[in-house]
Amino acid sequence: MYKNSYYSSCRAFLRRLLLITGFITSIVFAPSHVQAHQAPYTAVFLDVSPDRVGAEMQIPLTELEFAFGHHITANPETLLERLGPELKAYLLLHTHAYKNEALPWTVNVTNMAMVKEQQVASGPPFWELRVNILLLPRQNEDTRKFMLAYDGVVHQVINHVIFVAVRNDWETGRSDSLTSRSDPMTIRISSDNKVHPLEINIVKGNSWTGFKNMVSLGMEHIKTGTDHLLFLLVLLLPATLVVKSKRWAEFGGVKYSLKRLLKIVTAFTAGHSLTLLLGATGVLVPPSQIIEVLIAVSILVSAIHALIPIFPGKEYYVSGGFGLIHGMAFASILYNMQLHGMTLILSILGFNIGIEMMQLFIVALIIPWLIVLSRGKSYAILRVSGAIIAVIASFAWIIERISGRPNVISAHMQPIFDQGIWFVAGLAGIAIASLFFKRGRRSKIQSRPLQVVTVNSAS
Repeated sequence: MYKNSYYSSCRAFLRRLLLITGFITSIVFAPSHVQAHQAPYTAVFLDVSPDRVGAEMQIPLTELEFAFGHHITANPETLLERLGPELKAYLLLHTHAYKNEALPWTVNVTNMAMVKEQQVASGPPFWELRVNILLLPRQNEDTRKFMLAYDGVVHQVINHVIFVAVRNDWETGRSDSLTSRSDPMTIRISSDNKVHPLEINIVKGNSWTGFKNMVSLGMEHIKTGTDHLLFLLVLLLPATLVVKSKRWAEFGGVKYSLKRLLKIVTAFTAGHSLTLLLGATGVLVPPSQIIEVLIAVSILVSAIHALIPIFPGKEYYVSGGFGLIHGMAFASILYNMQLHGMTLILSILGFNIGIEMMQLFIVALIIPWLIVLSRGKSYAILRVSGAIIAVIASFAWIIERISGRPNVISAHMQPIFDQGIWFVAGLAGIAIASLFFKRGRRSKIQSRPLQVVTVNSAS
């Protein structure tokens, strides 16, 4: 009888949750128009490492059409299928790098993609060609100082401007994720009607600075990676509790809690470390959109588990499994830098150390307060509230990452999550207050005078 009642209440709760989610999805999830704007210039971002330079070029299609000589703005979705080899040959013809012009570097086009952007103001979307190019210096030549000779589009469109900026520099610790990009340099038609090569001259760095930068980059990625932390923290919410009658019950004890928490965190670390290694070396590079959607799904699964135990005692399997997915997202950062050799090895090591340092720091801040609060009956309110917030956030991210557009909820929740330090402070405050409250009640009980009742027996 009790079990039937429990299952009925669970089904009713899940039905309500689905109805609420459907309402949010259909009514509130309006697109949020925070997008890029079309600009009549090419942007070139350089990723510099000791033995190679990666360049990402963002070329507006309307401008490229004037110089390329084909009607490419019609059906841009199929442009690479129709004219991919011709575009590659055009880019190689107009891209050169060297220290000595007579001894040019090797130039390879490693990837081309069509990207659809939205206007800030009302108006149709625009297309741009995203190109990844790898510049390989000659033997015994470094990448700190060289000439970049690129005149795509500008050789025909005289008012076109090419902006060049160093986005990442491994040896000096400059990273787009940590610091602002360097002041942009420009390539354009000069007063003598020529396009002159641009000198790239970067201050000399060293391997230790690059390694420290990777550690900082890993820490920053976790600090700002709300989805990674939310998955792990929501999975930790019920980890201090035991399961009775297929629902979360009372506190399981300090030893029990620490053992389960340690297993979850260790499994997540092992999972993401493996795929970080495979992804950064290029062995496993799945589509980024699929990975981002799966990360949001992992949050949804952990949130439902925090509401109703769907895999009690097996959290570390789930943590390790989804850790594999999260590690692929971590790896995309290093893979896109096109690192190689010892630089890649040091980057993987430093980046992973940074991830673990920040992850363990945040978990260490949270766990003591979860253990304190889970001893009380009111912990269910915190657990359920946190799980519901995670459910809403996960649905918002799933829709955003499938559609490619931010929505009302995802746009407004991120600034809230960015203030996570206040959540930790609030959690600590509630936990400390509960300890004082329990201590006060205990002292009142102990200070009450004992009442002695005498019973007179009849003789």
